[in-house]
Amino acid sequence: MNSTSTSKDIILEIKNLTLTFNLTLFQSKSIRDFFVEIITTPYKFFFHRSSRLEVVKNLDFIVRKGERVGLVGINGAGKTSLCRSITGMYGIKDEITVHGKLRAIFDTASVVLPELSGRENAWIITNILYSHLSKKERAEIVEDSLEFSELKEFIDQPFKHYSKGMKVRLFLSIVSAKPCDLLILDEVFNGADAFFNDKISKRIKDVIHNSGAVIFISHSEEIIKEVCNRVVVLGGKKILFDGSVEDGLSFYREKYQDATQNELQP
Repeated sequence: MNSTSTSKDIILEIKNLTLTFNLTLFQSKSIRDFFVEIITTPYKFFFHRSSRLEVVKNLDFIVRKGERVGLVGINGAGKTSLCRSITGMYGIKDEITVHGKLRAIFDTASVVLPELSGRENAWIITNILYSHLSKKERAEIVEDSLEFSELKEFIDQPFKHYSKGMKVRLFLSIVSAKPCDLLILDEVFNGADAFFNDKISKRIKDVIHNSGAVIFISHSEEIIKEVCNRVVVLGGKKILFDGSVEDGLSFYREKYQDATQNELQP
């Protein structure tokens, strides 16, 4: 996007990426049903032509240092799938290159180990996200996050007893503790307690501005305008728009006028 930058500025480079899922594996209602189907009607499983979903096709995408990219698209456009592929969740290597440390946040209310306490889960999350840091530095992140989350009186209680808002508070406090080279944030403010939103919002915006580059998925037009300096509109298996924030949001609203009434919030 920025013709004056050099290859040294590139933090993420995607070349000719096609992302396809085999829907046959997801048609059963449960794992048990999946195996029952194989045993009772193996011919259907092994000889039935697979149904495949193509999310993106031949996609090229570069993110450079200093860019804070708002990734926009209607539900089902492939925003989260694309970002998950960047993290390596789908085992794609040749088409995706990340220069530096990457941290991604997809489900802020996810439970790591529900039987363990909030403190123990804080350590697990910290060890995963900050594995490159020393134990002393990770301990400092845990203590800072516990303090910031304002959950100290509950921190030794089992995580399964936490409300969704409490889980989000703890998780966001940890992941926003330090900047990184590439930060991917997918609807990070969803589920946070109302009174905690302003506090964590400032902290996340600070880590966004201090990270090398950011990919930010949100349905909030206000937040995109505040934190992003580039918008990419994803749809129809490809990038439909790549440019300024104002032009990108205008393009999205005009192209998906009916959909944006329910999805993109002012």
